[in-house]
Amino acid sequence: MNPQDSQIHFWVIAVDASIALKGTLQRVSEVDRPGPGEELNSSGVETVPRQAASVIVLRGGDQALELLLVKRNPAARFMGGAWVFPGGAVDAHEGEGDEAHRVCAVRELDEEAGIGGIAPASLVKYSRWITPAEVKIRFDTHFFLAPLPAGAQPAIDGSEIVDHGWFTPQGALDAHRSGEILLVFPTIKHLEQFAGFASADALVAHAAAHEVVPVQPRIVLSGETARVLLPGDEGYDAAEDGGNAPG
Repeated sequence: MNPQDSQIHFWVIAVDASIALKGTLQRVSEVDRPGPGEELNSSGVETVPRQAASVIVLRGGDQALELLLVKRNPAARFMGGAWVFPGGAVDAHEGEGDEAHRVCAVRELDEEAGIGGIAPASLVKYSRWITPAEVKIRFDTHFFLAPLPAGAQPAIDGSEIVDHGWFTPQGALDAHRSGEILLVFPTIKHLEQFAGFASADALVAHAAAHEVVPVQPRIVLSGETARVLLPGDEGYDAAEDGGNAPG
């Protein structure tokens, strides 16, 4: 498998993001630095996003909420050193649509974290993020939730994935801000939302009761600063129309 295809946390833009309110997206974020392997598209031709899937493995039941993050090999050209949710691009033989995303998600979880025994149909869809059109390498990623199966333990390969850890959402955000781990923008946004839930069961129940709406951020360049706009942010629609977002 191509390492670039096997990890889909795309447009790896690192930001200094503050905590969002439960269930909301964060306001405009300023880019601090490009992530490893990240590149803006200067060709003038928009890249078609590749279909992808990711699994957010949870533990804690009705008592607590912890989630699994795995660390990409720092030597990798794309996303090296980033802590991410296991995931990757849909293989051609896996077909199309929701079933393909679920099959891909389960396969990638087994390959990257050594966790098997999860039925694709049991995954609970949480979100769908599409890489901004301004980025060269793009993915249309479907994120799923899955409780850790009884008796299962993560097992990494030590090559593509070199470490793993269980974090509370706030604990992961704090570790990122202190420089202990590197998180990328979509991961940060998900963790900010998860921080509002007291337990894994509460998060799964919330996701099961809500329709997934695609999120496609936009990047607006102003001098040497890049700003990431999310749906609902001031200037988001103007960016779509080719206008200038507020500076």
